Amino acid sequence: MPPLRQRFVEQGAFLYLSEFLPPEATAQLVAAVDCVTPSVNRNYLPGHKQGGSVSRHTLDELAPCVAQLYRSPALIDWLSRLAGEPLQVSPADDPHAYALYFYTRPGDHIGWHYDTSYYAGRRYTVLLGVIDESSCRLDYELHTREKGATVVAGSVQIPPGGLVFFDGDKLRHRISPLGENERRVSLTLEYVTDPKMHFGWRVISNMKDAFGYFGFRQVFRRRRRPTDPKPDAPEPL
Repeated sequence: MPPLRQRFVEQGAFLYLSEFLPPEATAQLVAAVDCVTPSVNRNYLPGHKQGGSVSRHTLDELAPCVAQLYRSPALIDWLSRLAGEPLQVSPADDPHAYALYFYTRPGDHIGWHYDTSYYAGRRYTVLLGVIDESSCRLDYELHTREKGATVVAGSVQIPPGGLVFFDGDKLRHRISPLGENERRVSLTLEYVTDPKMHFGWRVISNMKDAFGYFGFRQVFRRRRRPTDPKPDAPEPL
């Protein structure tokens, strides 16, 4: 951990590891992709993004192994030590807490952006490679919001099982466009330092997710009440 923590800090709260998940865990995520593919919501924002998304609510129903990974105490402890502060899972009504992102049509991409936190605290992003039969790359710029710091540009291709971890408000990044006859699917996990969010920011966050990612049905769908029957417990990873 000490060398990884040092690299994370020196790179302005960013770390890339080409190998992270064990093969059996990656295989379960690939199987999850097959389960949820019919439920992918395609989205297009001119000049910014094009692709498909599946929110945590759909994953909970069709691929519960993803939630098991997201809530893994070992993973959360490891990420917290890497970040240098305790991390928590996102609230149950956040469709972005964990989600699969599909790049399956030529030109699918997302433009330069930050993973802006609408929470009272910081929001950290984990990107995990699931399927990569593409030329897509994660292009990024480090230290863009550090006064007086030199901006450092980089570019990586995240293989299946690879990991990228960063503070969403600090890393400017994009995914380059998908080429012909290519496919890329990645998993995003979001953790927070303070799960509180002002009502107004929650409205903005939900509308952004509805228009830009998951569609209104996935974002504003009926939540299971405490009195509803609980789903069968998934097998752990």
